Amino acid sequence: MEQRPGAVEGLAVTAPPGDALRGRRVFLTGHTGFKGSWLTLWLSRLGASVTGYALAPPTQPSHFEAARIDELLTVHHESDVRDAEALLEAMRECRPDVIIHMAAQSLVPQSYRAPQETFDVNVGGTVRLLEAVRRIGRPCVVIVVTSDKCYENRDQHAGYVETDRLGGHDPYSASKAAAEIVVASYRRSFFDVAKIRAHGVKLASVRAGNVFGGGDWAMDRIVPDAMDGLMHGRTIRIRNPDAVRPWQHVLEPLSGYLTLAARMLGSDDPTWCDAWNFGPPDSTHGESRTVRELVERLIRLWGDGHWEPVRAGDAPHETQTLRLNIDKAVNVLGWRPRWDIDCALEHVVQWYRSYQSGPVTAMRRTSLEQIAAYESTVAGPDIRCADSGPALPGHPSVR
Repeated sequence: MEQRPGAVEGLAVTAPPGDALRGRRVFLTGHTGFKGSWLTLWLSRLGASVTGYALAPPTQPSHFEAARIDELLTVHHESDVRDAEALLEAMRECRPDVIIHMAAQSLVPQSYRAPQETFDVNVGGTVRLLEAVRRIGRPCVVIVVTSDKCYENRDQHAGYVETDRLGGHDPYSASKAAAEIVVASYRRSFFDVAKIRAHGVKLASVRAGNVFGGGDWAMDRIVPDAMDGLMHGRTIRIRNPDAVRPWQHVLEPLSGYLTLAARMLGSDDPTWCDAWNFGPPDSTHGESRTVRELVERLIRLWGDGHWEPVRAGDAPHETQTLRLNIDKAVNVLGWRPRWDIDCALEHVVQWYRSYQSGPVTAMRRTSLEQIAAYESTVAGPDIRCADSGPALPGHPSVR
């Protein structure tokens, strides 16, 4: 465990939750991962005191290290979410106002290679976290991050809504569906929304689309694979070019989590203690695009490169079509996505160009500039793209 100062060099803050998180103690599991490191940076920018609890960064390189996220933490615990006593002790020490649970085995292919570990982490880890919440006996907001893959997928054209049947073909999807059932059970059994003033725990779950962004180096994910190929002049190999996914920049669902946390902090309304989808504006703007379209856009933005399909052979089952319905988040929570697919991919390309131009440890500034660019679109009436930053010397602008 390491004590950290929790400061961040700052641009003006105009994020969706406003000042709701300023001075709040946030306990964040999975903070060393791709999404977790971006969320840590944003929480610090908003003035929250962040205690991180996770294993070491899952990839080398990582956004956590490139953006020097460890320097922003009040406390850094490098530990396993399956260690119930270590988790409980860390949570007691933090005395959290907000708990966001992101620690997970997050890859579908890895779930086929290690199904027991996937269920142990994704289901058992969620149970251990909620047991720790029970044992600390402290009023707090709890947000459990699951996945868009928690639904019983029927390759339907319409987006899944929060009340659709849960399920999962592969171990990862099944584990996330099971985690959702765990959350619902704890909410009914121990954190009854009708008795919030008695127990003080407000529990919600969130389901995001297929996220991408700068600093992702995970294996078997199309955007990291594509960017690795583009940066090194290699052919991008695609297993399933016609698969459809609800693609979105990582800042989109994170803004949803922050908006939900702010609503829950500010009100005992049981409306917020529920499941929420955060995805792209599919029905209006068609952001659930194929893998082929996504890769071809990246190649165009990068300026060169090519891809080729690869035979799946005996590869494990992959869902062909997945879409999310976000009407509830838009109409009830007041959240909405801000970046269309081209804008989101522009920011991805700009981030990796900055990284490639070095120095490696200077990526916090680039990440903060992208958060500021996203924040600048929040007050506007339409989905649009703010400037993703200046063109780098020797490279064309991605605008």
